[in-house]
Amino acid sequence: MLFANRAEAGRVLAARLSAYANRDDVVVLALPRGGVPVGFEVARILAAPLDVFVVRKLGVPGYEELAMGAIATGGVRFLNTDMITVLGLSDEVVEATTARERRELERRERRYRGDRPLPAVRGQTVILVDDGLATGSTMRAAIEALRRLEPARIVVAVPVADQTTCEEIAAEADEVVCARTPRRFRAVGLWYTDFSQTTDDEVRDLLRRAPSWHATAGREPETQERRRWQRQGENGAER
Repeated sequence: MLFANRAEAGRVLAARLSAYANRDDVVVLALPRGGVPVGFEVARILAAPLDVFVVRKLGVPGYEELAMGAIATGGVRFLNTDMITVLGLSDEVVEATTARERRELERRERRYRGDRPLPAVRGQTVILVDDGLATGSTMRAAIEALRRLEPARIVVAVPVADQTTCEEIAAEADEVVCARTPRRFRAVGLWYTDFSQTTDDEVRDLLRRAPSWHATAGREPETQERRRWQRQGENGAER
């Protein structure tokens, strides 16, 4: 059962999150880039504001798809120390990889958010969305970073995930929603018909089309705007 694309995956995921629809204390934060089209649909259906939370995977040199950790907005770094030890990676290699990915993280923050500050999530329910969970390193970094911002609740939501990783993340978040957990998972992209790379321009466009986020604590988008957002329907879907 493949998802046609990330937009369809977001709609399937949103159906599992219906308890959070039309609430004033909910914000959707998507992990760029692939999580943003998913998060856009979730936010649209739930009538919630959308923003990004930037996280970068720390790939093993020469095997970049293999994560030895991740970094996130706010200076947070998560390291898989067991993997680093088994692979015999030096401190110099880890620090050099971290510095390179931190530069990319800062570039993306400027491109996606500009001068806007981080969302004011203190006391809010944050639905943290990505397009899937494999090792979970990126999501762990995001959870740890968000805890420092004092949300009332962190809900991790993904369309597809490795079952073991989903269970591990459940021990760190307040709630985890993994819409599908195939027995033979292998990789996130295998569960999408179209898993083409999401571009920076697409991320910016989706954020532009979503309701604006008021950074001042306690302020929410106006009710009329939230209803307009919900009624956009398929006009807001990824093509």
